[in-house]
Amino acid sequence: MTTLTIDGRTFQPADVMAVARPDATGARAEVALEAGARARLEAARAYIDANFMNDDAPLMYSFNTGVGLFKDRRVLMSDMEEYQRRSVYAHATGVGEPFDPEVARATMLLRANAFASNYSGPRVAVVERLLACLNAGLVPVIPQKGSVGASGDLAPLAHLAGAICGFAEAEMFYEGRRMPAREALALAGMEPEFPLEAKDASALINGSTVSLALGVLALEDAKKLLKHADIALSLSLECMRCETKAFDPRLHAARPHKGQAATARNVLRLLDGSLRCTEAARHTVFPDEARAPGTAPAPRVQDVYSLRCAPQVHGPVREALDYIGGIIGTEINSATDNPLIFDDGEGGYACISGGHFHGQYVAQAMDLLSIVVTDLGSISERRLFRLIDPTLSYGLPRNLLAGKKGLNTGFATVQCTLSALVMENRTLSSPGSVDSIPGKSNAEDHVSNSTWCGRKARTIVENAEQIVAGEFLMAAQALTLVADVARDHPIGKGTQAALDAIRAVIPPALDGDRWYQTEMVDALALLRSGAIIAAVEAAVGALE
Repeated sequence: MTTLTIDGRTFQPADVMAVARPDATGARAEVALEAGARARLEAARAYIDANFMNDDAPLMYSFNTGVGLFKDRRVLMSDMEEYQRRSVYAHATGVGEPFDPEVARATMLLRANAFASNYSGPRVAVVERLLACLNAGLVPVIPQKGSVGASGDLAPLAHLAGAICGFAEAEMFYEGRRMPAREALALAGMEPEFPLEAKDASALINGSTVSLALGVLALEDAKKLLKHADIALSLSLECMRCETKAFDPRLHAARPHKGQAATARNVLRLLDGSLRCTEAARHTVFPDEARAPGTAPAPRVQDVYSLRCAPQVHGPVREALDYIGGIIGTEINSATDNPLIFDDGEGGYACISGGHFHGQYVAQAMDLLSIVVTDLGSISERRLFRLIDPTLSYGLPRNLLAGKKGLNTGFATVQCTLSALVMENRTLSSPGSVDSIPGKSNAEDHVSNSTWCGRKARTIVENAEQIVAGEFLMAAQALTLVADVARDHPIGKGTQAALDAIRAVIPPALDGDRWYQTEMVDALALLRSGAIIAAVEAAVGALE
């Protein structure tokens, strides 16, 4: 099993995914604290214990004071352990269904990595506890709702903290079962009791880490989705025997945006060797084409926007994801709690209060991701909609139906469901980062709403995955239905590889209607597996 090390400085999104989500074999990477990071944490904590942890030390927020408007109230050392415990209790106010295990696992990992940067000041034991729970497969039950992304994700992180500390009220998932955290910890061979000491609770619950976990997952899935969208686009182009002039590199050099040029190159690579997207292929009369055999088709000249302008729509998505990747990459290796400690260069440490817990960077990045992925799903739906109407698809069988008309309906109902997801995404893509309700007696007078932004971005990506999977499903059906009549005009090497990958899992509907939901689910699973991308790239090389 792979073991990754965290140092708070060099972790990557791919590393987060390797720990948070199982691979094709069901395995996940384990995590260890890098030796240098451990030594730095131990040195900093030794200084804190020796110099900050006494009742004569200056007031330092959350080290020896209350929080919020109680920032000027000293907490005595004799009350410190109980104060840590009550801090977690006070903030465990989450509601709603729990996050998926991969979100909880990503959150635990990212919190530990933030500590490894050595700006937060918790004990090394706290980092080790997080990693031990991760490696043991213990997943805290973290309610999804309740954070405003201001003093970090206080409510969800408090539920995480309570779980790893074995609080009686906290819960965990372990080996597929939901149970009291204390029971799960014991079953995993760990001591249920884990008392917190000075700054431990504040470090655990103060940071926009749930928002970041959602952001990493949404971004990485969106990056894969964009490749799939380019492949699905190319399949639709083959289905409708489209013009390829709109993807000519000379055209894109005249408006030199990197994103649209990359999409155009992907399409041309996928269509390499295609005779279907040619004038000769258009002379073949398709099953429901309103043209007599032997008559010439009207000149195509150019295609509609959802086909011809796809590089100009997919391209901005690519560039937005690059920008978002910069934000997320920085956040992964950032300390986001308060206060932070800094080596003073003289053998000691200074404590500085600030606002790194504020989630606005992640909130705005997730709003941008929501907007661009919504549009990616929208243009995909417009293409698959054309496939079911012979007047728009240049003669493909109506509703992509192979069985008896009237007795059977065909894929029009699939398109209807996918249009519902487009409308849902349009509503969800309304920005959440511009919303703010002050809290904590106006101590938190501007909040980021980052957790909601991350939650809805992830939902939008999931919906868009289903939409693009639907384009795969319907384009494959269309290509199969005309395979015989269009046999003299083969499709491209890349698109053929994609079609073969789809057909290896989903057979064509040749006998009329069936339980379409089953193959919609199968198409989504196929997309998420990465098998289509792997097949295409094996045939034509890496896509951009």
